Amino acid sequence: MYRLDSHHHFWKYSAEQYGWISDEMRVLRRDFLPSDLLTETQSTHIDGVISVQARQTVEETRWLLEQADQHDWIRGVVGWLPLASRQIAEEMARFEQSKKLVGLRHVVQDETDDGFLARPEFNDGISAMQKYGWTYDLLIYARQLPFAIPFVDKHPNQIFVLDHIAKPTVRSSAFDAQWARDLLELARRPNVYCKFSGVVTEVRDQSWSIETIKPYWEAALNAFGINRLMFGTDWPVCLLRANYSDWVATVSVFVEQLSESEQSQFWSQNAIKAYKLA
Repeated sequence: MYRLDSHHHFWKYSAEQYGWISDEMRVLRRDFLPSDLLTETQSTHIDGVISVQARQTVEETRWLLEQADQHDWIRGVVGWLPLASRQIAEEMARFEQSKKLVGLRHVVQDETDDGFLARPEFNDGISAMQKYGWTYDLLIYARQLPFAIPFVDKHPNQIFVLDHIAKPTVRSSAFDAQWARDLLELARRPNVYCKFSGVVTEVRDQSWSIETIKPYWEAALNAFGINRLMFGTDWPVCLLRANYSDWVATVSVFVEQLSESEQSQFWSQNAIKAYKLA
């Protein structure tokens, strides 16, 4: 069965370029390159990956595409372009021939303005993506889900992929019920997919287990169904709480309960469909 990691990052580390990597994140303060990831994917039987931007620069988008062109197992790139810029049409045109550019993302979770997703200029940029068939990755915190719903409604023909199940607050002692309600509402939009990725880094407990994660798996599966849920690791950020193989093993336990065809959808087919992978 073909298995695809729909969400990971590469970077050449510098403190200046990656200021969000704090002192508590020392494990991330080094380079993470294709050779490093290949070691992880080969040991866990992951056959392909989608590389996602970690800096909001056009230069990074170009660099990720260069990595993808050099490695067949990098199936696509979710890059960054200045979607709110008046020059966005010209910026997009420069990447028209980049066949491995499959989507774009903006780090909305870091925007201090809760109304950011309603900004006309940003929505104009989202509308312009449809010409190229690119998918938009929605990176938000759980508290931003109510703002994401009307945003998605403005673009019924745009495919969206929700990153990291919208980062709920994960505790073994209490379930994030408000997140679950908002997630279910967003999932009613058939043009929205969801990545089961990055969940482990949202755990607030000192330690975590499969039982800690399980309620969030069940809620995401219930909301999106097996047709719109996909696997991702968020490597190397996941290293803050779990190594690559531990996350693959954890998710594998949940997926064992599915039929073979359902497992195929989750492990790869939903991502291939959402990102229109060749």
